[in-house]
Amino acid sequence: MSQSIQQASRRTMMTASLGLAAAAAAAPFSAAAQGRPAAAKGVSAATGAAKSTAGSGFVTVQDGTQIFYKDWGPKTAQPIVFHHGWPLSSDDWDAQMLFFLGQGYRVIAHDRRGHGRSTQTDTGNEMDTYAADVVALARHLDLKNAIHVGHSTGGGEAIHYAARADAGRVAKVVLVGAVPPIMLKTAANPGGLPKEVFDGFRAALAANRAQFFHDVAAGPFYGYNRPGAKVSPATVENWWRQGMMGGAKAHYDCITAFSETDFTDDLRAVDLPVLVMHGEDDQIVPIADSALLSVKLLKNGVLKTYPGLPHGMATTHPELINKDLLAFFKA
Repeated sequence: MSQSIQQASRRTMMTASLGLAAAAAAAPFSAAAQGRPAAAKGVSAATGAAKSTAGSGFVTVQDGTQIFYKDWGPKTAQPIVFHHGWPLSSDDWDAQMLFFLGQGYRVIAHDRRGHGRSTQTDTGNEMDTYAADVVALARHLDLKNAIHVGHSTGGGEAIHYAARADAGRVAKVVLVGAVPPIMLKTAANPGGLPKEVFDGFRAALAANRAQFFHDVAAGPFYGYNRPGAKVSPATVENWWRQGMMGGAKAHYDCITAFSETDFTDDLRAVDLPVLVMHGEDDQIVPIADSALLSVKLLKNGVLKTYPGLPHGMATTHPELINKDLLAFFKA
C-alpha cells in the first residue's frame, strides 16, 4: 500500500463510518442442541435449484447467484436470522448462533452475495439486490415470525429487507452498530462523511486489500487502537480470514452500498419492534450520525447504548450483548 493510501486509510478509519460486521465471540451452547440441525429443504419454485447438507446449503436466486446459508436447530422453533456486514461472512455470528441455538431457537445466517462462500458476483452488489436475496432465502426456508439481527452493513440489509418482506415473515428487528439512516454527507444529512472518505477506502482496497483488511481489524473495529486495549491476535486473523474469502469486486461495490444507501424510508416504514444497539465508542459507525438518528425515525424503536464499547462489541462483550438480545427476543 502506498504511503498516501496508507495515511488516508488510517485517518479515515479513525473518524469514518464503515459498514462492517462484528466477529462473534465464543459462547456456550447446550449439548442437546448439537443434534438438532436437519437437512435443508429442496428446490422451491420461488428460488430455483438448491443443494444442501445437514444444517447448511445454498439457494440459487433469480440471477443464478448461489447464496450460502447455515440453518441450525429445530425447524418448528422461532427463527433468528443474522445479517453480517462488510466484508465478512456468516461465520462472524458463530458465537451468537451457538448461544441462541442453546436457548432453543432456530438460527440462520447467510453469506451475502460476493462474500464468504456465496458466488463472487460482479453485479447486484447493492442494497435492493441484497434484500431480494433475503426474500428468496426466507421463501426457500419458509421462515415465519422471524427475528432479524443485522450488524453494520447487515443492519442496513435487515431493515431494507424488513420493509419489503412478505407478510408474516418478520416479527422483530435488531440493528447492532448499524449504518442507517445514511453514512454519506448530503444536504439532508450534514453530519455524514464526505464521499472522498469512501473514495479513500476504495483506493486502499484496490491497492492492497489484504493489508487494508488487517489494518481495520487490528485497529478501530474492536477498539484495539485504544490505550490499554487487550488485543486478541486470533480475532484479528479471523476477521481477515473472512474478508479475504470474499470477492474484491463485490467488496469494492459494497462500499457504495453501505455508504450511499439512504435507509430513511425503510426506518419509517417498519412498524415492528426494533431494538437499536450501539457502542458509544464506535469508531467505525459513530453513534451520533447513526443510532441516535435511526431511533427517531422508527415507529416502535428502542435505543440501548453501551458506554466505552467498540463497533465489534458482539465479539468483545458477547455475554452482555447476548443477554440483552435474549431479553428483547422474549419481551
